[in-house]
Amino acid sequence: MTPRARSHPWLMLGPSLAVWLVFVFVPLGLAGYQSLFAWDMLTPPVWVGGDNYAALLEGGELWRILGRSLFFSVLVVTGSMSLGLALALLLDRPGGFYAFVRGSIFSAYVVSWVAVALLWVLLLDPDRGVLGALVRLFHLRIKFLADPDAALPTLAGVTIWKITGYAMIVFLAGLRAVPRSLHEAAALDGANALQRFRWVTWPLLRPTAAFVATTSLIVSFQAFDVVRIMTGGGPARATTLFVYAVYEQIFMNLSVGKASALAIVYFGVLCLLATLQLRAWRSRSA
Repeated sequence: MTPRARSHPWLMLGPSLAVWLVFVFVPLGLAGYQSLFAWDMLTPPVWVGGDNYAALLEGGELWRILGRSLFFSVLVVTGSMSLGLALALLLDRPGGFYAFVRGSIFSAYVVSWVAVALLWVLLLDPDRGVLGALVRLFHLRIKFLADPDAALPTLAGVTIWKITGYAMIVFLAGLRAVPRSLHEAAALDGANALQRFRWVTWPLLRPTAAFVATTSLIVSFQAFDVVRIMTGGGPARATTLFVYAVYEQIFMNLSVGKASALAIVYFGVLCLLATLQLRAWRSRSA
């Protein structure tokens, strides 16, 4: 399609660019500006330059938050992609039963994060929860939300449970786009099911996988509700991720400058990871 005038593409992009400008770039610019001040919302802001960034680096808190967030993202992205792809391959069949199972799995994705967090708090309750009862039945000593080593993987598991249905639906759409004639030709050549997936399905599914990986990465970095409701950042700050750390700084510590500095670093890390991830997937597809 060729535009009739040079301004037509910009007119079509205008509404989207306006929304991005108002809701992304302007708040980001304000956060960058406020990160250069010390402000507790009660007294006038004081210019401190880069001291807020230096304070985050000095105590090592920034690196600990970054490490926890990356570990959480790795668990969520690999878990949701693996389960989503496995379920898509398993349930890509006609019939009402398979449609019901697909709908049931996807239904978790449309439930709010608050409801999901409250549900899993009840299930994991050591005294009244179903999973807590199973742990007691087998005489295990797992404290899902009270043990610093188990709390973060538990939150990752809850996140995977919620977004796996989304990954499954996107992979199903990708699988439906693979021409059947390629599978039939490979079968005539003697390829078994595993070989057809390895050499026919997966190469054509890589763009879909890159999309699922990128969106899952963004979702994992946005984790807040499950942290706030299920652990409150604990125990021993073991589940304090980026967004919750920003919340802590601005609403608990009344430090707008440090919260803004964390938000700027958060945005930079997320952009960097998304870019690296897309480049890696594209280089493999080339």
